[in-house]
Amino acid sequence: MTFSFADAAETTRPLHLIEAEGAEAFLAGRPAAERAWLTASGFAGKLGQLCLLPGADGAPAGAAFGLGAASGRRRGRFHVARAVADLPAGAWHLEGALSPAEAEEAALGWLLATYRFTRYKPAEAPKARLRPPGGVDAARVLAIAEGEALTRDLINTPAADMGPAELEDAFVALAGRFGATAKVIRGDELLAEGFPMIHAVGRASARPPRLLDLRWGTEGPALTLVGKGVCFDTGGLDLKPATGMGLMKKDMGGAATVMGLASMIMTLGLKLRLRVLVPAVENAVSGNAMRPQDILTSRKGLTVEVNNTDAEGRLVLADALALADAEKPDLLISMATLTGAARVAVGPDLAPFYSDDETVASALAASGAAVADPVWRMPFWDPYEALIEPGIADLDNAPSGGMAGSITAALFLRRFVTESPAYAHFDIYGWQPKAEPARPKGGVGQGARAILAALPGLLGL
Repeated sequence: MTFSFADAAETTRPLHLIEAEGAEAFLAGRPAAERAWLTASGFAGKLGQLCLLPGADGAPAGAAFGLGAASGRRRGRFHVARAVADLPAGAWHLEGALSPAEAEEAALGWLLATYRFTRYKPAEAPKARLRPPGGVDAARVLAIAEGEALTRDLINTPAADMGPAELEDAFVALAGRFGATAKVIRGDELLAEGFPMIHAVGRASARPPRLLDLRWGTEGPALTLVGKGVCFDTGGLDLKPATGMGLMKKDMGGAATVMGLASMIMTLGLKLRLRVLVPAVENAVSGNAMRPQDILTSRKGLTVEVNNTDAEGRLVLADALALADAEKPDLLISMATLTGAARVAVGPDLAPFYSDDETVASALAASGAAVADPVWRMPFWDPYEALIEPGIADLDNAPSGGMAGSITAALFLRRFVTESPAYAHFDIYGWQPKAEPARPKGGVGQGARAILAALPGLLGL
């Protein structure tokens, strides 16, 4: 999806942003007729309250939008985006005291409020366009919005049209847009090239598994992103119930998110060496499906007992992480819709992440708060290491007991990262369960903007 701001030369109408505490003073400072109109309309600066202001010719001359009380604003984000769908077509500008971070959030939220997924059904986007607030880097905001739209489109597309081959097509197209190189290893080639666990997870599907590998940039520090690309997850022989399969088109949300982040990085031309790895598979059921208690030998040489075929995401990520880790990138990040345990712990709105590096963890937490992309640090809790050691093999992909599921999954992945100086793992949800400002129900990126904002400090860009 292509986004745009209003041109600087266009005549714009003001959207006054009014906090509840300042509504009385705002009304007192307006012309008498306008004040009477606002009063009659009951405008009091309540969060989300919108009142169009009539001009001399009867057409809207502007609008007032309520930001509510500070305590209410803390309970959400992208509040200005609430106004976009209800504003008349044309160009608008914001009036009100906004910090640089608030102005950027408002501009990004405005663009994302116009996102529509139209592959299967036309949907008209709002026609109100924004002139970027002063001091906002419009090109950067556009790059972020377009990367987020890519993530949403990929997640929203059902598995019939977004299997491993189609994800490969999108991946190769992304590389082509930016002059990056893309390498693909498919089917039984995975065994020959040393990716046995990616092959084991995907071999039961009629759509062969593959590993997607993108490289971009020749200068600067090295950043490698690894995203889980399970295009649909039946659970394998440990079959999910129907209710558990209902959202499994989003199980490639990690892949979609790292691809969206890669789009942002390449659009902005960051001076780094980027690598993106996506193991793209479908976890299906057939006669050659992997079985419970099978033991797989990973790319790294660690053996893994498969105690649940529905814990497949960590298997494909492990082989990809072993490949990434061998190059010792300056920063290695994995992203995956990995565990239901993470949702139980923090719900759908927070993106939990794991890192042993205090600098990385602090930077991600701070940047997430600054750019309205909330993340939450979880612990690599060493005392739980014994839970992922089954005795018959080096590792257990699904420890019994049902406790600390997100942590044990993260500990499992950490076993495959031994050379890289800094590693972080995100256990995201990738789905907006109900519509919120700038985030319609459906696929959504999580953590990508926090990572993007943290990269300059972490990599010295």
